[in-house]
Amino acid sequence: MLWILLLSLLLLTWLLLASRTWVWWKAGLMSLLMLALSAWWLIDKLSGDGLNAATLYHLGADMEGAGIADFKRYIAGFIVLALVSLLPLAMTRIRRWQRSGHGGAIFGGFVVVWFGAILVSPLYHDGQRLYQQMRPVDYSMVAPEYRVPQQPLRKPRNIVWIYGESLERTYLDEATFPGLMPNLNRLAAQSLDVRGLASAEGGGWTIAGLVSSMCGVPLTTAQGDENSMGRMGSFLPEAVCLGDYLKQQGYTNHYLGGANGQFAGKGQFLATHGFDAVDDLAWFKQQKIARAHFSTWGVHDDVLLDKAYDRFMQLSRKGEPFMLTTLTMDTHHPAGHLPVACKRTRYQSDYGNIGLLNALKCTDGLISRLVDRIQASPYGQDTLIVIASDHLAMPNDLSHVLARQSRENLLLFLGKDIAPRQLAATDASTLDSGATLLSLLEPQINAIGFGRSLLDPKRADRASASAAAFRDNGRDYPRYLAFSRSLWLGDKTRQLRIDDDNQVVVGLQHVQPPVLLEYDKQWDLKSVYLENTSKQFDLADPANTLAYVDRCTAFEDGSADGDWCAMLVNQDKGIKLFRDEQLRTGIAVDGPLDPSTGPRPSIRQAHMITQKGRRTRAGQYMLQMVARQSPDRGFWIEAVSSQRKVVVAQQWVQPDADGRINVPFGLDHEVDDLEIRAWLNHAEKLAVDTFALVPSRRGNRG
Repeated sequence: MLWILLLSLLLLTWLLLASRTWVWWKAGLMSLLMLALSAWWLIDKLSGDGLNAATLYHLGADMEGAGIADFKRYIAGFIVLALVSLLPLAMTRIRRWQRSGHGGAIFGGFVVVWFGAILVSPLYHDGQRLYQQMRPVDYSMVAPEYRVPQQPLRKPRNIVWIYGESLERTYLDEATFPGLMPNLNRLAAQSLDVRGLASAEGGGWTIAGLVSSMCGVPLTTAQGDENSMGRMGSFLPEAVCLGDYLKQQGYTNHYLGGANGQFAGKGQFLATHGFDAVDDLAWFKQQKIARAHFSTWGVHDDVLLDKAYDRFMQLSRKGEPFMLTTLTMDTHHPAGHLPVACKRTRYQSDYGNIGLLNALKCTDGLISRLVDRIQASPYGQDTLIVIASDHLAMPNDLSHVLARQSRENLLLFLGKDIAPRQLAATDASTLDSGATLLSLLEPQINAIGFGRSLLDPKRADRASASAAAFRDNGRDYPRYLAFSRSLWLGDKTRQLRIDDDNQVVVGLQHVQPPVLLEYDKQWDLKSVYLENTSKQFDLADPANTLAYVDRCTAFEDGSADGDWCAMLVNQDKGIKLFRDEQLRTGIAVDGPLDPSTGPRPSIRQAHMITQKGRRTRAGQYMLQMVARQSPDRGFWIEAVSSQRKVVVAQQWVQPDADGRINVPFGLDHEVDDLEIRAWLNHAEKLAVDTFALVPSRRGNRG
């Protein structure tokens, strides 16, 4: 398909230059296509799988802590491609054009070729794939397959689960990488060594790999919320994961990771699901560790795994069952990192001096050293050790080698009474890892979530999400994805209320407003919108019921008290505004609404004017702005503090003919993080040229 796409782009270039008729339209469409293809190229370099579920997840999740510096080559390449994408627009400045009397036909041909280019491009393929995965489907058929373990553990054993970042089992292949991982190969020979383990959709990146293996469900975002994961108060609160079950059995759960726990919501996931301690990059920085032990992603693996052993000994001495989970980082794509302990580690190969190979060889030694120390300790006999990859390797400096291999995840179980052997797993994925661990602890347990124990002799006869992921091109797998989306909110979503922390309670989820909820005709929650909510309100299907929660200022011109309101609108144009005191006790979205004969209301949303908060002392101030573009009607401007939760001053304004806005503000106490915002409809624009907050000469204190 690549050569067809290239031919299409060449043909589009010829059609662009063939006639000046509608030349700006042609140039704009071609630049848009090239920009989209450039973005796809960058995404594919990062994900290895084009535009997929991981892309959508990371667009919405917290990206703080990402090692952006590792991808500077890809980012530079994207910038070059983006500049090239603007060339069609530059071509419109060419004065000498071929004159043609068939400009309309040429434009028609351009449009046909343009659509054809999209159809043969990866954009269309990935769009179709995402639609199949994210489309609303009835998951009731697979809901009975979701299992929550109930049996008690008769003989609890301590667990140490070591996740190796992108450490797939393919690297242990001696024919391809001779002598690269001798220590892990030695441990594999002593363990229950699972072979053929794949990553199903929703399990192919780090947080998804953790969720898949610990919860037995694929990771997908909540309905309609691909762009705002950070405002969800809990991570899959309806799911019962390994940490939840073990905590019920008297375990304490501890996590040690060198990266920022905020990245992709990893820390939030662990804290939601039974982990008593989540120690990440911030914790390691508090230990006063030398700067040389940190990379762009966080603390190096030599320090991490030494601390993991110290934590293992500390927990073991207490004599209470525990699970200790750690996640390495130095084998992260694209090139890996070498810690201080491995600065002289080199792997000689026919592939050349590749940094990732050196990092892999280092990790082989560091993980095996931790395992050996645990097994040699007085508590080794009581400990079950898991060594697993979080997912298959992303695009890296060895992708050209891995592409020729049969790829598989790493999953090793070591412990007393676990007979060494290789277990050939068919139709198996990381969804089954946690269930297999539980069956080693208690043979009567063979499932958690949609995961099934790979040791179950009847597994082939039982319904399995892993089998569905690879059967008939994954035709039935979207049902499992849809069920997993429901775990973000639960089933009881027709009641709304505001809690004491000023968050909207929707089912099991606590969400930071503003939030727009869209219910279908059966009162099932269709979508949750947390970004661009006022625009989504206008674009929503009029056949559905909408519940919009925000400050009352969003709905009323005369509201300046900062209270919360909820506006409900249904298909019969019924409308009702619920106020703060009603929301505190809870409202039913499926109740009757007052009829309305007017048009659907236009909702305002807060737009920030200042870039960051500033410390402001108590006193009288004059806010002075000059706007080159402003709404035709009046609007609210307000000062807020404490992460935009507390309104400290609010004024109704109308710019004069020159765009000047002068607003007096009075603060009766010092504000650490004062910010200024305006309440506007999504179609209204406010472009500020100058901004100043000037202390008044009279009445200013301090």
